[in-house]
Amino acid sequence: MSTLILGLIVFLGIHSVSIVAPAWRDRMAARLGAWPWKGLYSLIALAGLVLIVQGWAQARLEPIVLWVSPSWMRHLVMTLMLPVFVLLLAAYVPGRIRTLTRHPMLIATKLWALSHLLVNGSVHEVLLFAGFLAWAVADRISLKRRQPRATPALPATALNDVIVVLGGLALYGYFVMRGHAQLIGMPLMPA
Repeated sequence: MSTLILGLIVFLGIHSVSIVAPAWRDRMAARLGAWPWKGLYSLIALAGLVLIVQGWAQARLEPIVLWVSPSWMRHLVMTLMLPVFVLLLAAYVPGRIRTLTRHPMLIATKLWALSHLLVNGSVHEVLLFAGFLAWAVADRISLKRRQPRATPALPATALNDVIVVLGGLALYGYFVMRGHAQLIGMPLMPA
């Protein structure tokens, strides 16, 4: 469990730099340069992700169950997860969805974490999903107080929204049918 906790601290910690120390983050990015800063940031995030995956795999071997959700809760989770992939794509493809939601990646993260908390009651699951949910809520709150950074963007078009919705639904279908089992090791649909 300690590996999982360390991974969460590293991964969510580096993703929290702009929340807790935006001025320091800006100074480091200016001192190192944009691409070296992004490279360092990415390496730290990757190290945290690797630790999370290793810690998760270890904790799954001897789970400590806090609660068991009723079986009908899976249907609610499947419904809550439907917009997640659309929102993830909207974070990278400009369009009305991205404009209206303002921070589609954070909304997707909150929906993903909340829905998984509803059906996963082991300690390691609660740590992972509650950690991501708390981080996403804190980041969203901090965005209201922070000065937005200028980021290059492609023009927003209605076609992009169609691509985002269709692509998101295709990813959702893939994850329901195969992806979750292949990547996470837990099938969502009976074989």
